[in-house]
Amino acid sequence: MGTHALEQVELAGERGRAPSGAAPVVWRVVREAVLLATMFGIYTAGRQFAGKHTGSARGHARDVLAWQNWLHLPNEATLQHAALQVPHLVEGANLYYASVHAPLTGAVLIWLSIWRPQAYSNVRWTIVALTGLALVGHILFPLAPPRMMPGFVDTGLLYGQSVYGPDASGGVANQFAAMPSLHVGWAALIALSMILITKTKWRWLWLLHPIITFAVVVMTANHYWLDGIVALILLGVTLPLLLRPGLHADRPVVDKSVAPELALK
Repeated sequence: MGTHALEQVELAGERGRAPSGAAPVVWRVVREAVLLATMFGIYTAGRQFAGKHTGSARGHARDVLAWQNWLHLPNEATLQHAALQVPHLVEGANLYYASVHAPLTGAVLIWLSIWRPQAYSNVRWTIVALTGLALVGHILFPLAPPRMMPGFVDTGLLYGQSVYGPDASGGVANQFAAMPSLHVGWAALIALSMILITKTKWRWLWLLHPIITFAVVVMTANHYWLDGIVALILLGVTLPLLLRPGLHADRPVVDKSVAPELALK
């Protein structure tokens, strides 16, 4: 009886874990990497298309600044100049902007695809939908980022950490795709996903990621407040995809059907 009970406990402990064989996991990760790379390629091509229609980008920037002033949002230029007075603060913000956004998003997606495959499906389609809506925004509302406007400092160029370069029309990235901010949108989605999917008491620390990201994109003059706010609104629109059934289906559970004292007999 004791041996049988222990076997039941061990089997219960295995629930919610990744498949024991390495091959299915590797194949799933490779498959998802190819799928996401293809989707990202389509998104990049769309951004390049949007980049050919940038005649109104600076006019839209002036409109956004006027709207923010009407909404009484904090002045980004004032905040940036205050941040520049703090040693190494902006250099750290540049590094965070360039180094955390894509790598952390990719790492979380890989972890989910291995350890929470059913929940990963929800997250994957949510990030695809959010990115698709953002692309529509890039095409319909080309927007010059603050660093291109008078009164702001391009902190990336100032400290030699630019991921774009000095020429706004050069490079592989469309620099007039500021609205909405996918840096903020992806950060908020990753944080929300990990808070909902994981059970650790430390999961609430994920909230720091979108908060820091929002501060960083403003401090480095890569985005306006409204870029991040619109991204959060779009995330709200796509939340039904994230909250579909299955989000918690493969989260580890404890089988309480066997009493501990019985298992030790």
